[in-house]
Amino acid sequence: MAAKRDYYEILGVPRTATREEIKRAFRRLARQYHPDVNKSPDAEEKFKAINEAYEVLSDDEKRAIYDRFGHAGLEGQFSNGGGFSGFSPFDDLFAEFFGFDFGRRATRHRTPRRGRDLRVHVTLDFEEAVFGTEKTIEVTRLEVCQVCGGSGAEPGTSPIRCPECGGTGEVRRVTQTFLGAMVTTTVCPRCNGRGEIVSSPCHECVGTGKVRRTRKLTVEVPPGVDDGTKIRLSGEGEPGEYGGPNGDLYVHVSVRPHRFFERRGDDIVLQLQINVAQAALGDTVTIPTVDGQTELKIPAGTQTGNIIRLRGKGVPHLNRDGTVSGRGDQLVVIEVAIPKRLTEEQRRLFEELGRSLGREPKPVNSRRGFWERVLDWISGE
Repeated sequence: MAAKRDYYEILGVPRTATREEIKRAFRRLARQYHPDVNKSPDAEEKFKAINEAYEVLSDDEKRAIYDRFGHAGLEGQFSNGGGFSGFSPFDDLFAEFFGFDFGRRATRHRTPRRGRDLRVHVTLDFEEAVFGTEKTIEVTRLEVCQVCGGSGAEPGTSPIRCPECGGTGEVRRVTQTFLGAMVTTTVCPRCNGRGEIVSSPCHECVGTGKVRRTRKLTVEVPPGVDDGTKIRLSGEGEPGEYGGPNGDLYVHVSVRPHRFFERRGDDIVLQLQINVAQAALGDTVTIPTVDGQTELKIPAGTQTGNIIRLRGKGVPHLNRDGTVSGRGDQLVVIEVAIPKRLTEEQRRLFEELGRSLGREPKPVNSRRGFWERVLDWISGE
């Protein structure tokens, strides 16, 4: 077996060399012989020897042992074939000089990040929610600066590579411990991970690459939206980072209560008050709907709580994909009004009617309220 070469000879430094001189020699030789740079057949073996020599001579304790006992004093320290098998602590030091890690990509590209989503509110009238409408909204958001194109640099200048991290956006430090080399990676404090710094900031965005603008946007509100509906405007949020897509804008819908109508799903409920004569004899009356006035036939003998259905007079059904299919109904809930004040003639007529109808009362189930009966009717119970 050939004798191992002297570590000082491998690095080309005298035995009196300082740590800084040893480090400079290692950098020079590492650049020359690293296998990712030098494709010679013996480059890997030479780099192993350079790596091993530097690991000893850069450590005061190991160097002292070597100076006193030679290679025999360090026997067993490099039984795995030098420092090049697998990941070496000097990979990180070399990456600092050349901008790449062994067996990995040269520069860690900044990951594209999606822009922030935004949220605005819009309030609709009842009829606007039923039939859909077009609304103009205002949104204040960050946008890419049009003066510098998002670079943050004054026109005519360009960002420069960060001298702190060499454009990687990271600061990597190697610390020698009794367990070996410890590598720590942190975001570069000078460029905040961007890898670039702006020496001449843009006068419009002050170097940020973005400006805050208030824009007017048109929102197409589909028929059938309800209170709490969210409408997504794709790409209308804030711009992404490092080539990432824009965020989205979400329009949250609120619906003003109507004077007469109440919405239950796709149905519209109207509570209609009629007098006892209309309830007993039947009638044809004009009532409001969201489509306008229409005639309603009240059957004779109608009771309080009876429901008359007007098919197709409700809310359009909004599907999940934004399409519309069919409409609900309008439910007219009848309430028979009992007069509180009567003329002499009305009293006389009611007395005659009362004698003819009899005076025996009929108990009813008081545990069920009015709206419970309405919901039972709607659900078919």
